[in-house]
Amino acid sequence: MGLRAKHKAERETRILDAALDLFREAGFDAVRIEDIAARAEVSAGTVYNYFATKGDVLLALVSLEVEEVLDQGAAVVACPPQGLAAALDALVGGYYAHSLTWLTKDLWRQAIALTIGAPGTRFSLIYAGLDDRLRAQVSDLLAACQTRGQMRPGLQTAPLADVIFGGLNQAFTDFVRVEEMQMATLLTQMQARNTALAVALG
Repeated sequence: MGLRAKHKAERETRILDAALDLFREAGFDAVRIEDIAARAEVSAGTVYNYFATKGDVLLALVSLEVEEVLDQGAAVVACPPQGLAAALDALVGGYYAHSLTWLTKDLWRQAIALTIGAPGTRFSLIYAGLDDRLRAQVSDLLAACQTRGQMRPGLQTAPLADVIFGGLNQAFTDFVRVEEMQMATLLTQMQARNTALAVALG
């Protein structure tokens, strides 16, 4: 990486770090681009060179979260635990457990609301693309388990992945919607669902 590119990447990282701190401290709605710029020690114009809107800043943080989750999930797909339920627990549990590493429940609610409220925007399209990659990873895990004889042959993994991903996504939406709900509760619900799926698909 050249010096100019390195400086650009460093500025972007500084902006995202500043935005994340401010979003956590004050809440998404209360933070302005100017606040992010001041915390990052850059001009507001510099922030706008990287991000057109505050929603785009949040999108970048969501993307960081999901990229790390996808990397983690790839290791599970490459070498799944024995048994379909355990494999799903490892993959989906990894998704859930990592979900609050970068973002708070409030920030996830903001991201989901932006996606639903403006479905044709760049934010929504990229968010949907991240979901598509997660869904494909679930399908890859099912295929790996099927190859290992942990799932009935002949079952189509892509449609099953659609159903499973829809369920895990809804469960996560319910989790972030209820501030008092603990991660342990979400994981327990997930394990019960995956056990039932393993019985049905085995």
